[in-house]
Amino acid sequence: MRRLTESTNIGRFEGRVAVVTGGASGIGEAVVQALHSEGACVIVADVQEAGRALAAELGERARFVRTDVTVESDVAAAVDLAVEHFGRLDVMFNNAGVMGALGPIDRTPMDAADVTLAVNLRGVLCGFKHAARVMKPQGSGVIISTSSPAGVLGGVGPHVYSAAKAAVVGLSKSVAAELRPFGIRVNTVIPGAVVSPMTAAVVADGADDLAGADTALGSNALMDRALTPEDVAAGVLFLASDEAAYVTGVTFPVDAGMTGIAGRSPYTSGRYEQPVTLLEAGRTA
Repeated sequence: MRRLTESTNIGRFEGRVAVVTGGASGIGEAVVQALHSEGACVIVADVQEAGRALAAELGERARFVRTDVTVESDVAAAVDLAVEHFGRLDVMFNNAGVMGALGPIDRTPMDAADVTLAVNLRGVLCGFKHAARVMKPQGSGVIISTSSPAGVLGGVGPHVYSAAKAAVVGLSKSVAAELRPFGIRVNTVIPGAVVSPMTAAVVADGADDLAGADTALGSNALMDRALTPEDVAAGVLFLASDEAAYVTGVTFPVDAGMTGIAGRSPYTSGRYEQPVTLLEAGRTA
């Protein structure tokens, strides 16, 4: 996978501090790389030890902290580390997530459902809580959370995952209303199916088979290639930047129109390739 090592916006996040949960791989790693490349100091918050190597690679403007987002004290510690080491918190990206419980609703194990909700919803709630306690006194900040097409469309994700991702959208809008008077913007990003270890575990030969995931997703992609973590990172950085200074409470799709376009228009091809005007009772003109 390519990494964002260069940018036309170098310095856009100079002097700013971000916490990225789930920052060790996939979308989270791409966002960490992109923020860092544009000048930010970044806390890589993840249960995966790969985050430690990533932070070491990035150097002095990055720190790793092992973070299980289902444990509130872990999320609090990630935010505290940002303040202790870098003096503030400007961007909170609530990104950590799992597919969780899979299978028919009548055979869903409730313990698996509880874990899915704990990571995908409770973890986001913890992120909001602890980012807000720092950002409110600052009078500024941006909180972005990762949802999914499964949160707004039926039949494109597992049941409990879909419920949690729908809740993230509602929670984000509610928190956006509270925090707007404090100068804090709150938005949600909806990535389509992205080439990442989690997706590879579902559509290819395991989490390490990114090439297989790219092939599988690219074969039926809505645009000319599969979606990459870097594509999503570009959307996240826009929402986090001053370019989006008047953008809050939105759900921002990076999905080639999956959630906004039902399909190819049936009225622009075939029998309608030549323009026609349809009037009363089916009369054409």
